[in-house]
Amino acid sequence: MRFEGTERYVATDDLKMAVNAAVTLQRPLLIKGEPGTGKTLLAEEVADALGMPLLRWHVKSTTKAQQGLYEYDAVSRLRDSQLGDERVHDIGNYIRKGMLWQAFESEQRSVLLIDEIDKADIEFPNDLLTELDKMEFDVYETGERIQAKQRPVVIITSNNEKELPDAFLRRCFFHYIAFPDRETMQQIVAVHFPDIERRLVHEALEIFFQLRDVSQLKKKPSTSELIDWLKLLLADRIDPAVLAQQDPSSAMPPLYGALLKNEQDVHMLQRLAFLARRESR
Repeated sequence: MRFEGTERYVATDDLKMAVNAAVTLQRPLLIKGEPGTGKTLLAEEVADALGMPLLRWHVKSTTKAQQGLYEYDAVSRLRDSQLGDERVHDIGNYIRKGMLWQAFESEQRSVLLIDEIDKADIEFPNDLLTELDKMEFDVYETGERIQAKQRPVVIITSNNEKELPDAFLRRCFFHYIAFPDRETMQQIVAVHFPDIERRLVHEALEIFFQLRDVSQLKKKPSTSELIDWLKLLLADRIDPAVLAQQDPSSAMPPLYGALLKNEQDVHMLQRLAFLARRESR
């Protein structure tokens, strides 16, 4: 059982090695990288390539580790007891299974995505140490011990917004998705737009990488934003010759709203374009 990438996902040799190493070691795979580099999509493609169901746990700032195990709805049980509902005699009716529980009880080995773990409180990763290591946990309300029937392939993503605890990192296999170079980016574009004109791709990538080289940018455009931009260029039938005349230091690229995501970057590039035009007179 090896991951070799898919037709829809261009995986580097290092990334494929990391996925397969994590599967072999039966350790969580911790994936870091810039937003938009395909971290979340990786879990979907690994599940598809290995023929496993995918369970998604999207972490928010308010998410607690306990929610991944289960949640006990004491309020509903109290309300039902007041109404004389017979369901109240079985506490299991008020326990909602979390994604970890669902992955543990699955008869088929699954892929569990814990997405953007760095959004949660700093204690969140530590609270999952035992569950991810031993693949078991206790349900205190019923006295059950839930143990994994099949050890899931756990993929954890992080945007590096905060440092993760050392004890958590020791239990993971780590891989950083470096931003794609031009050759890899051309392969990614070809997956999304197999019939796209080569010259359009060439000129678009010229502008894209020049923008990323502007050191003052607060948010550099990502892979997903390049794909959106190309989709718009195709929809508006932008001539590659128009892009060939563009220079981010002297003019704003067409449909730049797909690439630039905050007003500071837009204003900064507009100032650079104005100064460049002024100097060329």
